[in-house]
Amino acid sequence: MMVNLAQLLPDARRKRYAIGSFNVYNYETIRGVIEANNELGYPAIVAFGENYLTNMTVDEVFALVDAMSKRVKIPLALHLDHCKSFDHIVQAIKAGFTSVMYDGSSLPFEENIKQTAQIAAIAHAANVSVEAELGALAGGEFSNEESGEEIYTNPEQAARFVAETKVDALAVSIGTVHGMYKGTPKVDVEILKKIAAQVDLPLVLHGGSGTPEEIVKRCIRNGIAKINVNTEISLYTIEKVKELLQSGKAYHLSQLACKEVDYVKEVVKKYSTMFRAI
Repeated sequence: MMVNLAQLLPDARRKRYAIGSFNVYNYETIRGVIEANNELGYPAIVAFGENYLTNMTVDEVFALVDAMSKRVKIPLALHLDHCKSFDHIVQAIKAGFTSVMYDGSSLPFEENIKQTAQIAAIAHAANVSVEAELGALAGGEFSNEESGEEIYTNPEQAARFVAETKVDALAVSIGTVHGMYKGTPKVDVEILKKIAAQVDLPLVLHGGSGTPEEIVKRCIRNGIAKINVNTEISLYTIEKVKELLQSGKAYHLSQLACKEVDYVKEVVKKYSTMFRAI
């Protein structure tokens, strides 16, 4: 069953658990994310980033997710992740995505409000939920995104931003990074608490890969209802495929593809279980 974030996340914030949002790039990753959560019995968020439009079109992603959704019993959201392009957001909505993220975090505050509000109005008219971002995350190792200066989310600005844009979820910057951490994670849960006191809608944590479990759980207890995981899926799967190729055994490409699905499922199950065990 295809749903949007507005149907999934409020319950997660209210009951203090989080739903994993897992980035996909091809058939194997899509299948791995959906099968792993279906086996656990948890809702799934399949996230396709604007950066991966060189891998697949939004129509191709929707067709695969839509077909697989008919074979599972869990609620399933198809989310366009970290999109800065108005045209790409419209394309995803037309394709059948149930949720989009407009990333105006690099814009001046007033312009971020203006652009996000316009996109929210368009998306909501199509029953598509909207995530936005306030503040900016730094880039860690193995990040495929541009590394910018980290800017923590301002709690007072967050309250005004949510009120004026009417978004369904807000991604916050509190010290996590895109990619893997280069050093010891310094996640400021106190800032998160202040944001959560000002904003009652579901909050989103980007940069879940490698974030220590105890920090993750503290974040969930303080308003985080959606956590993005990307880099670890890629790194783990590549490392495991390397081991297979170096084992001396000959593999057909079709066999490697099935192995990739299994490796993706291992990472997804690890985090989906963690996000529920609060």
